[in-house]
Amino acid sequence: MEGDEAPADDRLLVLGAGPAQLGLLAAARERGLFVIAVDRDPRAPGFAYADRRALLSTEDGAAVERLARSERVAGVIAPGTDWPVGIAARIADHLQLPHPVSPASAVLAVSKLRQRERFEEAGVPQPSWRAVGRDDSTAGLPVPAVVKAPDRQGQRGLSLVRRGMELADAVARAQTASRAGTALVEELVRGPEVTVNAFSVDGVFHPLTVTDRETADLPAFGVALAHVWPSRYADERAVEAARRAAEALGIENGPTYTQIRLGWHGPQVIELAARLGGGHDAELCRAALGVDLNGLAIATALGEPVEPPRPEPEVGGAVTQFLVPPEGRLVATHGEEEARAVDGVRDVRLYRSPGHEFGPFRTGGDRAGAVLALGDSREEALVRARRAADLIRFEVTDAQGPL
Repeated sequence: MEGDEAPADDRLLVLGAGPAQLGLLAAARERGLFVIAVDRDPRAPGFAYADRRALLSTEDGAAVERLARSERVAGVIAPGTDWPVGIAARIADHLQLPHPVSPASAVLAVSKLRQRERFEEAGVPQPSWRAVGRDDSTAGLPVPAVVKAPDRQGQRGLSLVRRGMELADAVARAQTASRAGTALVEELVRGPEVTVNAFSVDGVFHPLTVTDRETADLPAFGVALAHVWPSRYADERAVEAARRAAEALGIENGPTYTQIRLGWHGPQVIELAARLGGGHDAELCRAALGVDLNGLAIATALGEPVEPPRPEPEVGGAVTQFLVPPEGRLVATHGEEEARAVDGVRDVRLYRSPGHEFGPFRTGGDRAGAVLALGDSREEALVRARRAADLIRFEVTDAQGPL
């Protein structure tokens, strides 16, 4: 920040104040930091933990950089969502602030296409794939396939294609959603999906929780309904694939969140995010292993030295169960206290206030909350999480009608 006042040591800029950022924002508040949170949604639930809120898009790099300069922040972090990771890395580089991810690595991490290219160069196991531009033909592409917009997060432009006649429309949807107008067509790897949450320190990859990712069927293909620890499917090969993926992208410090399919030919890396997971993965990690991933991520964003995490399992099972509401406009939520009283429930988070409209369950944005439950085994934790989730009821009315 040459020519500017020195940054204040306790000021942290957090890109995002939605459900995916709640855990880190709460951790920053608990630590006593001065938190500036950025989100374009004035009702974002994470603003409750912020000392100052900025109603900006987290994807508006120029505006966010001006904010960082004016607030003299000591660090900037983008937990829970992909595209802002690149913006945070660039801002930190421009302002000469500490940051765990280099701009070059961030560019790879936020683009599924560039990841695919880099993984291919490095020999990281991954599905077969092909990039399809607007002028390219879809003839000869294999089906079934997963079609996605490579520079968007989650389910924007995402389709599962089972029949050849569906492919052209799926590619067109992905191209429309893509910033660059490109669709990524990938082999559908059949098998369980797991997530490897890890933290790297000075180039050493430290695996933490490996969770089973329970997903909905179409039309919500790929949307997680629950994260379950420990995984019943994954072995050391999945962890090794995640390690190789992080190494290929040049991730030497900070958290990574790697989704892997366990197919007939072994683990296949679906994608890696150079950030905390957006489904309360850090909170699950702390509850299960005693490792404060939120605290570690904040420390690296502020340039503080960190020790390698030392997992010490505290329970036999842990589950984050997401709450899925019916379609319509939210009038009220009932049953929260009853859910909290269920044995083994560590936390219940509700994201949405009355007036929020829920559409068809296609994206993580249609989640209404989550339950974190623990048990002596994964099965007991699952039973407790589902029991608590069943107690929470969302009262909705027609989206077009009055409240």
